[in-house]
Formats: sequence, C-alpha cells, structure tokens
Amino acid sequence: MNASNPPLPVVAGIDGSDTAIGAAQWAVDEAVSRNVPLLLVYATTAPHPTAEEYDRDIHHAHASLRAAQDAIEAGAQPVKIETALIPGPPGPALVEESRDAAMVCVGSVGIGRYARSILGSTATDLAEKAHCPVAIIRPQQDESRQDVNWIVVAVNEDPDNGAVVEQALREAELRDAPVLAIGEHLARHGDRAALEAEVGTWRQRHPGVHVYPVADKADVAHFLKHHDERVQLAVIGGSEAAKLDQIIGPFGHSALHHTNSSVLVIQR
Repeated sequence: MNASNPPLPVVAGIDGSDTAIGAAQWAVDEAVSRNVPLLLVYATTAPHPTAEEYDRDIHHAHASLRAAQDAIEAGAQPVKIETALIPGPPGPALVEESRDAAMVCVGSVGIGRYARSILGSTATDLAEKAHCPVAIIRPQQDESRQDVNWIVVAVNEDPDNGAVVEQALREAELRDAPVLAIGEHLARHGDRAALEAEVGTWRQRHPGVHVYPVADKADVAHFLKHHDERVQLAVIGGSEAAKLDQIIGPFGHSALHHTNSSVLVIQR
C-alpha cells in the first residue's frame, strides 16, 4: 500500500464505561483481521463552561483511554493501539471520524457520571450518517450458555444487500459463528429453492461458514422479536438503520428477547 495512503483504522468510541471497553475489545478482531490500527477515541465535552470542568474532562478522557488500552493489551492480541481526543459532542464527532475509518465501534450503553449513552439519538445518527460500517456492541452476559450463538442477516432486494450479506459471512468467519439467513423477499414469493441456491453460492465463497436459510417474511427486527434463537450479532443495511431502536432498544434497554444482540450497520 502507498505510504501516502495509510490503512484506515478501526475506531472505537471510549466514554469511561465498561460497555465502551467491551466494544473496543470486540473491535480488536476487526483491526487484526484487516491488519490496521485500532484507534481509541474519546469525545470531549464542548464547550467547557470553566477551566475546572475542562481539566476534569481531560483527566477523565486520559484515564478512560488508558483503562481501555490496558484491557485490550491484557488480551495479548497483536494489534497496534492508537488513542486520540476529539472535540464533542460524540455523535457528530464520531460521524466525522467515520470519514477516515474502516469501521466505528461503540458500546450500547454508558455507565457513570461522565459516561454518555451512545445509543439513542447519537447511535441512530451515527448508524444513519456514518461513512463506514458501524458496530453497536452490547455487553455480553451469560457466557456459560452452550447453545448456538447466531449471526443474523436478511436477504432482500435492497440495493446494498449483497454487501450486507457478504459482511455477515465475513463476521461469521471471523467469530466462528453460524449464520441465519432470513429470505424475506424469497419467502414472499414462496420460492425456498431459490433461497437455497443463493445460499449455496455463499457457501462456495465461505466454505467454513455454516449458513442456514430461513424462509420468513420478516425483517431482522421482526424476526428477532418473534424467535428465541440466541443471537450475538445482527447485520443490517443502511436502509434498516432507522429500526435500530427496535433491535437494541433506546439507551441500551432492548424491548426484545435478545438482550445480548449487537448490531452491525453496513453503509455503502
């Protein structure tokens, strides 16, 4: 690659919460698989009404970035970590940061006085306006469960659906997870054979990934609401970003059964 065009980093938004650190840890595999840096960013409060508030914010920013870096380094993954302070508020700041990022990863909820929830209007704005894929990561719970932990993607007629499905398959390879492919447009025509044929081409491109087609009229949000499968990640297109609150719920409180389901929004 030309030295004048360095590889775009994977960006993780840090706010001092454990949830943000979890999102940064999730982002490590993304950075390692691309052989790019992991950039941890903290959006400072702007403007600061007093010098004391400024000092407090900057101190918290550095402490938060240090805690996130320590947690990642404890995992001993071969990833280059970079850190940066960017002027807030976090929503517009992260959208701007996405112009020069391979992916932006944020946590679904903030905890504590300084931590701000990424989910809500900020996450919706980020998912709809970002210039790269956006991952909104939920805290993982009940790790002792041994049942299948799926990646879910809809197969539909949206112009960006090919890229969405391809990213879902890539995530499945990266995370050693099976894929539930919901054939909503094919199910509408009752053509399960066509869905199976399409899935066959994916299996050829990603032979290590187990893909299971589901003939269903629902989109991802509707499917998750009415099924009990354990889902670790829902991969959706930019046209579905408006349904983000239906998949995760406002401020990280999911209205669905899948309280551990994270979301990856693929923008074209």
